[in-house]
Amino acid sequence: MPILPPLPRPQRRRIHKIIHATRDKGHARRLMAILLLHEGRTITDVHHLTGAARSTIGRWLRWYRDEGIDALEALPAGRAPVLPIAKIVTLLVLLMQFSPQNFGYQRSRWCTELLAIKINRLTGLNVAASTLRRWLPRMGIVWRRPVPTLRIKDPAYQEKMANIDAALARCDADNPVFYEDEVDIDLNPKLGADWMFRAQQKRVVTPGQNAKHYLAGVLHAGNGRVLYVSGIKKNSSLFIAMLEKLRHHYRRAKTITLILDNYIIHKSKQTERWLKKNPKFCLVFQPVYSPWVNHIERLWHKLHETITRNHQCRGMANLLARVKHFMDTVSPFPGNGYGTAKV
Repeated sequence: MPILPPLPRPQRRRIHKIIHATRDKGHARRLMAILLLHEGRTITDVHHLTGAARSTIGRWLRWYRDEGIDALEALPAGRAPVLPIAKIVTLLVLLMQFSPQNFGYQRSRWCTELLAIKINRLTGLNVAASTLRRWLPRMGIVWRRPVPTLRIKDPAYQEKMANIDAALARCDADNPVFYEDEVDIDLNPKLGADWMFRAQQKRVVTPGQNAKHYLAGVLHAGNGRVLYVSGIKKNSSLFIAMLEKLRHHYRRAKTITLILDNYIIHKSKQTERWLKKNPKFCLVFQPVYSPWVNHIERLWHKLHETITRNHQCRGMANLLARVKHFMDTVSPFPGNGYGTAKV
């Protein structure tokens, strides 16, 4: 009498598909042993065909009879986690929102040793700092520089943002809207991360005596077109030169709206006199201490990332030539491959 009754064709085909699909040879071996038993083979026959011990085949048969075909799958490798991972992850997320000094520690920044001490005191566990060091990247918690900010809030923030949204909603060919800002170009190179061999830090040669140049630029809020002017001083004349260039390029525009910060040259008496003579220009000031509102800041960031960081120019003329090439080819921003372009 067979140990297992014959299998219906659909169930037999299902087992064959699992055997073909699985990457676990042990799983396939157990399934083939069960198929052989369903075909009327004895445990001794299956032992000779599969090479498994009789006691092992008996154990597989018991699993199959108790829980079905799913019981033949292999268990996950390694031992089951002992630590309450979900609880520790919740604590880490909460601790990231505070500083160690909020808990009476001397350090101003978290380290894995201090995190382990705090978690162990809160939970009564014995979590190693090396364990947390492995977990943190998996949770999306990385070691990065913070961004400086101010606690000062603009009381008219909502009103100014509403004015900006209204201006952007009216943006069209007759009423273009631009983001405007100025940027400093320093001969002393800004330092940035780069690929290098371990323990062999690259050296960036600096001229010693710094020199500065300035750009004023605008970014079209609709099509991403970039216009700019340059000068040796960041004053009202530089800003007015930018306005004159806009007036020249958009003669047919009914109104020209600029979204800009609260820098003094945007509100100077010289600028006000020029604006009175050119009423088609409208300045919309962004909330104070809110640089992220002005999208041209992204352009300046890419300018520094592409040109000025770790540059090897020996003179300002060479550096400005590279800056000019970048600014002349960056339109429309973003998305034209400026990062891989050749000079």
